[in-house]
Amino acid sequence: MHDDTCIFCKISKGEIPNHTVYEDDQFLAFLDIRPLSPGHTLIIPKEHHRWVWDVPNAGDYFAVAQKVAKALWVYTGVEAIHAKVVGEEVPHAHIWVYADPSATFTQPKDATAEMAVALKATIR
Repeated sequence: MHDDTCIFCKISKGEIPNHTVYEDDQFLAFLDIRPLSPGHTLIIPKEHHRWVWDVPNAGDYFAVAQKVAKALWVYTGVEAIHAKVVGEEVPHAHIWVYADPSATFTQPKDATAEMAVALKATIR
């Protein structure tokens, strides 16, 4: 199920370009356009669910968040990787995963295709 008015549904269907760092048949992870730190990633279910708690396979969902967090740890070299369950700005379930914004980074903050490729390469 998709909501034709939902920006995240449009992203999951490929109607809006993004910098994908992970994708499988259920979930999509992509770089945030307003990052708090380098590699700030949003993880969404491809199906439209209003809240994270509505996602029927939440264990699989959080396993993807864990993969992204570990990739960010390798990519940024920052020990503190944060995760945040949100849903206020966009009415589609999503998890933020991002390195501690107070850390010192060598990478640029803005999302780039090169950053997405680097993160993809570290996700297992």
